[in-house]
Amino acid sequence: MQKILLIEDSREVAGILFEYYESKGVELDYADNGELGFELVKAESFDLILLDLMLPRMDGLTLCNKLRDEGITTPILMLTALDNREDMLNGFKHGADDYLTKPFDFDLLDARANALIKRYKGQVATSILQFGTLKIIQKSRKAYRDDKLLVLNPTTYTILELLCQKAPEIVSRQEIAEKLWQEHEPQNDVLRSHIYQLRNQLDKPFHSPMLITVPKIGFRLEEV
Repeated sequence: MQKILLIEDSREVAGILFEYYESKGVELDYADNGELGFELVKAESFDLILLDLMLPRMDGLTLCNKLRDEGITTPILMLTALDNREDMLNGFKHGADDYLTKPFDFDLLDARANALIKRYKGQVATSILQFGTLKIIQKSRKAYRDDKLLVLNPTTYTILELLCQKAPEIVSRQEIAEKLWQEHEPQNDVLRSHIYQLRNQLDKPFHSPMLITVPKIGFRLEEV
């Protein structure tokens, strides 16, 4: 059974989501403010966090950032009433994996949630991927460069794993998008934000970049 935490201050929205997920046999826990949500995530294990951005006591962006700083890698799907590109990209920069704008379609919510949970669990992968100084331990979903642990959320981990599996070949933007979202790719240039976050971990602390952009095509890893 999946276990999902909803952090949302609207009791009306929470009630609708409880009815929806109860019909699907999903266990849904609930927090109506950011501080309570933070404590629940630290105390219990969840497959997914549904996170509203406009929250009392601690807003969604601050909460998202604090969870990632604590090393919590549970996938986070933002629920926002703000249909604004900058707000959406800001959410990704704080560590979220995906987003939906209210009011949302429940089937789309379910599809996005299942895709995130499936990637996060990693199912039965047990091998080690290695390319140059990059090493990925698939069972634990941890990646290292020069033996330094990279702090990756589920989405940036998935991108890096795909690039490493294909290295040094080019991976197209479309292939990455299909891996992340299947047929439910978000609008706007969400992929660019995730690549930016990946570069901050994979390249920024080191002297030479590994992640290379191939203009108008996609990305590849370069051995250094």
